[in-house]
Amino acid sequence: MAYSLRTYLPFYRRNLKVALPIVFSQLGGALVQLVDTLMVGRLGTVQLASVSFATSVFIIGFVFSIGILMGLTPLVGMAYVRGDRARVTDLFQNSLTLATLSAVVMCSLLFGVIHLMPYMGQDAAVVETSIPYFKTLVFSLIPFLYFTAIKQFFEGMGNTMIAMVITIISNLINVLFNYLLIYGKFGFPELGVLGAGVSTLISRLTMPLMFLLAIRLRSEWWAYFRAFRMHLFSWRRLIELVKVGAPIAAHMLLEVLAFALSAIMVGWLGATPQAGHQIAQNMSHLTYMIVLGIGAATTVRVSHQLGALDLDAARKAGNASVHLCLVYNTLAGTLLITFRHAIASAFTSDPAVIDIGGRLIIMAGIFQVSDGLQTIGAGILRGLTDVKIVMLYAFIAYICINLPFGYLLGFVFQFGAIGVWAGFIFGLSVAAVLFRLRCRKMFRQLAASGKYAVKTA
Repeated sequence: MAYSLRTYLPFYRRNLKVALPIVFSQLGGALVQLVDTLMVGRLGTVQLASVSFATSVFIIGFVFSIGILMGLTPLVGMAYVRGDRARVTDLFQNSLTLATLSAVVMCSLLFGVIHLMPYMGQDAAVVETSIPYFKTLVFSLIPFLYFTAIKQFFEGMGNTMIAMVITIISNLINVLFNYLLIYGKFGFPELGVLGAGVSTLISRLTMPLMFLLAIRLRSEWWAYFRAFRMHLFSWRRLIELVKVGAPIAAHMLLEVLAFALSAIMVGWLGATPQAGHQIAQNMSHLTYMIVLGIGAATTVRVSHQLGALDLDAARKAGNASVHLCLVYNTLAGTLLITFRHAIASAFTSDPAVIDIGGRLIIMAGIFQVSDGLQTIGAGILRGLTDVKIVMLYAFIAYICINLPFGYLLGFVFQFGAIGVWAGFIFGLSVAAVLFRLRCRKMFRQLAASGKYAVKTA
């Protein structure tokens, strides 16, 4: 079908209406890490490298735990569009149970990982500084998982604004306590790197509390809590959530694992390359949060249209997000490459770190479009609840392509950190192609099923 701006303009508007609050919310989470890095970077190269190391280890468990809960969004979305309030409440209550179980299991595993950190090939000073910071990040996971469960529930109903507001407020809290605790201002103790972790913990503790307060003040939202019943706990419903959420979590985990293991490989090269890696990773993560927000909105929009049995509108909602991604990621990549030295200089005054950070930012700029396309493709497939194949494709792209190419170029061909980052270009490009082909196949299969009406929304 030929492209028509008149046809797609309503889809751009609707997608952006859902996406923008999610984007700001996702950016908020990225900005917490960015602010930590900016403020800690002024303490020195070892301190900056320690934040990079701790974050790279923590993010593996963090992302998997969040991914498990993301299965809630398409399930709630389809039930909400059909007006099945009982199922929506049932899913919501059991998602909070799932958040509790995830917190217990993942925090236990992450605390166990602390004993392995000295054996990961990092500088001894980096490891010593990173462990207290890492512990506070682990504690911060508990409240953040409850926040995520409530957030995914509201996103499933198409309400993305409240999470954005809460995230903005929590970021301001984080910045305030960073200033007070990292540098020891106004009588507060000077905790350095640990202060950044404590600030993150404080800000994340406020997030579910603010959500609960907002829910209590709105009768239509509080009605879902009032409908909670002990008998609504259901192993069958938990398994349903996990069946959708686990492949999503595995996909996210595999991608983050590629970044985390790459960070560890860069750490083998010393504190300076690792500090440069942290700068480039922060910028890559920041730009990624925007397209991740669009991808999350795509899941909502596609699931809503599928719940309404309108396959044509579901397809166009997905295509509209692809168009938005191409425009955004092309612009983001261009800006990263153009202003790479200015960006790196904002984090540190060390010339060696600025040099390597700037060169790694170029690599981040190059893979922007591929990263965006694979994110949107995954969002479409989640909206269709076709999530198992995504896990397989992610394994091929990130583990079989990304990491081996990164190691080969970085250490065998001795391109160092640049070579490690070149692996991302190959891995993300393969993921983008595989996800796009799968989307086309799924829409053809659904159209052939005869279950869905073909009409224009």
